[in-house]
Amino acid sequence: MAEFKLSASLEEHEDDVRGVTFPHPKLVVSASRDGTVREWTILQQDPPQYDCSITSHGSSFVNAVGFCPPLKGYADGLVVSGGKDTVIEVRRPGRQPDKDAEALLLGHAHNVCALDVSQDGTYIVSGSWDSSARVWTVGKWECVALLEGHHASVWAVLAYDKDTIITGCADQIIRIFNPSGKLLQTIKGSTDVVRALCRLSLNDTFRADFASAGNDGVIRLWTLHGKQVGELHGHENFIYSLTSLPTGELISSGEDRTVRIWNNNECIQTITHPAISVWSVAACSQNGDIVSGASDKKVRVFSRVKERQASAEATRAFEGSVKASAIPKQQVGDVQKENLPGPDFLQQKSGTKEGQVIMIREQDGSVGAYQWSQGNQSWMSVGTVVDAVGSSGKKTDYLGKDYDFVFDVDIEDGKPPLKLPYNLSQNPYEAATKFIQENELPLTYLDQVANFITTNTQGTILGQSSQAQADSDPLGIESRYRPGESSLSAPTPSLPTSRPKVLPQTSYLCIKTANLRTIRRKIEELNRQLMNEGYQDAVLYTGQLAVLEAMIQPLEQSLAGSSSAGDALSNGVDLVMQMVTTWPAGQQLPALDLLRLLTAATPTAAAYRTQEGGSLVNVLEGSKAFEDPDRPNNIMLAVRAFSNLFETSEGRILAEESFDKIHALVKSSANNSNRNLTIAITTLYVNYAVLLNSEPRRSLQQSRDRGLALMDDLSGIIRSTVDSEAVYRGLVAAGTLMEICEEIQTAAMEIYDLGGALEKAEQAVKEPRIKGVVGEIRALSETFK
Repeated sequence: MAEFKLSASLEEHEDDVRGVTFPHPKLVVSASRDGTVREWTILQQDPPQYDCSITSHGSSFVNAVGFCPPLKGYADGLVVSGGKDTVIEVRRPGRQPDKDAEALLLGHAHNVCALDVSQDGTYIVSGSWDSSARVWTVGKWECVALLEGHHASVWAVLAYDKDTIITGCADQIIRIFNPSGKLLQTIKGSTDVVRALCRLSLNDTFRADFASAGNDGVIRLWTLHGKQVGELHGHENFIYSLTSLPTGELISSGEDRTVRIWNNNECIQTITHPAISVWSVAACSQNGDIVSGASDKKVRVFSRVKERQASAEATRAFEGSVKASAIPKQQVGDVQKENLPGPDFLQQKSGTKEGQVIMIREQDGSVGAYQWSQGNQSWMSVGTVVDAVGSSGKKTDYLGKDYDFVFDVDIEDGKPPLKLPYNLSQNPYEAATKFIQENELPLTYLDQVANFITTNTQGTILGQSSQAQADSDPLGIESRYRPGESSLSAPTPSLPTSRPKVLPQTSYLCIKTANLRTIRRKIEELNRQLMNEGYQDAVLYTGQLAVLEAMIQPLEQSLAGSSSAGDALSNGVDLVMQMVTTWPAGQQLPALDLLRLLTAATPTAAAYRTQEGGSLVNVLEGSKAFEDPDRPNNIMLAVRAFSNLFETSEGRILAEESFDKIHALVKSSANNSNRNLTIAITTLYVNYAVLLNSEPRRSLQQSRDRGLALMDDLSGIIRSTVDSEAVYRGLVAAGTLMEICEEIQTAAMEIYDLGGALEKAEQAVKEPRIKGVVGEIRALSETFK
């Protein structure tokens, strides 16, 4: 049978792709840690090209995605997704993210990490870190059964048939339920966390009903009666995902960077990815193609059919990226370079099995990793072995196991540190998750622990700069572990073993990360929609679309800190202002997104004036964005535009001159329930606090009056908000304002009850950084008594 080859590499996600599904040959759906669910629709077959659209955009990681087949009333099926915010979202394919979802399924108390839909589309089953699985009826959107009895996170769920549901758990047990929630059977035999389940075809390929896999790297084959009938060995690390092909073959993916195809109990093909983790794999039941989602932010489609395979150029680029991959030395064991064979070995010796990996001493002295392809009968380069900065190479024993690192983590003052063991072959997020669960810590620590691991191990990636990202956000909202990127930009290089003084904040914050290609494509899509709906005065025509195209690269360069074409950005500002002014509120989102980037990238945005002499502030006021609370994302991006004004001196002048108008617009949205909007507002207030506390402004009565106005808002935000990032930024803003003068200090405590807000913050968010800033504010208030 022909081998799978690359069909398409889909690049729009901004973080790990955690889930994929392949409902039919014309549609792929993916879910990512960037908070989005994306639909990829085939545009042409030879070579394959896909169009990307965002169907859902949330504020938290999306970890799982499924697809409900067409039913009465849902002719195109339904996209089902879930993640860190605990909500399962059900949407019609193609529906814009600002439109209402078909249903929001509420019930889980923690991260939703697994989803599956029954083959007949009548029910959905979900698994969560809350140690439960739930069954939901499609159409009625009710939880009809709670699958209980699990003693840890439910990492895998399988809607096997109309009478059978199977779960895989971190307690190493597989459980079989009926859809009413009755436990029918428990299956023991796994030696570690069970992370993946898959229905097997009723043919003679494996002679089993379903397969399981997990952290022990073994695929186990089972009957529904609980009898194990086989094991498949080949993966060298965690297995995250399983699926089956129409042919009866089995597909797996995992932490060893590979997708593997299995037939008759042996691996017949190994597809290595240029990533740390291949989180998810899915198959199209109609044409047998497969899709993978990985930690390098990419979705990849593979096909056995030549007409559906990528161009030669795209295939070479994929193979080249695999060859350029860096493999930490600790991941392959003790490599004695002087004892390794040279390149001649690759021509003289064949491999013994599909996926076999050997080390070769290259002519330049480096160590190359090569993998045997049974189909091609040749060795393929899959990366270069590198040393890891920060490790002596010596293992450390902890609880009877050897680790590359065992960190002491100080979580709470006065208590002994916790031990955090870590091997370089692990994914930092998986190690962080295990550490949090074992020590019963808040899930809000996840990013912080993963960043801590990444920063303090600092694995080397070939061809990668170690410079910190120019646009990293000092307070951390835009920085989290992204496999394959430099970890040196992480703002929290260690958990709080020693906490530096935070107050007063002296630098301005800016939120300017974005995917400009996606924004441009969305504008073009909405422009066609406006044209079809008859908005002739708002439509962009050929010349204006050329202006849009011309500004993208200079804007990217400017945001990255490089010089840019001033005319292109100046023309772009005029165009974006036109869109914000003339486009309907429902279509303004990408224009507002471009505007907040332009305010950070060029002083032209702050210098812009309408024919009537109105500034950017007047344009945003006239856009009515702040008058529509049902569109919080519009408000959020407008507030981000105000925040990013502080990146240029011209912008700071405009922000200072327009304080009263900006404050009046933003104040009305201060008490909202949208996390991203609250973070945008507190970021703006941090920037104003830095400005007002700077010399010579801090001695002016106007600065004191403005500081009092902001303190009133901040006390309410800190008291009512439970999101850790919003609380932290609010505290930093309030503490910086208190540095200005005794008048603000006294008013904060005696009039605005900041003391009560501090107590609420400590109760709502039990994080060391919150405790640290609260302590600084209290100490500051004492100095004025």
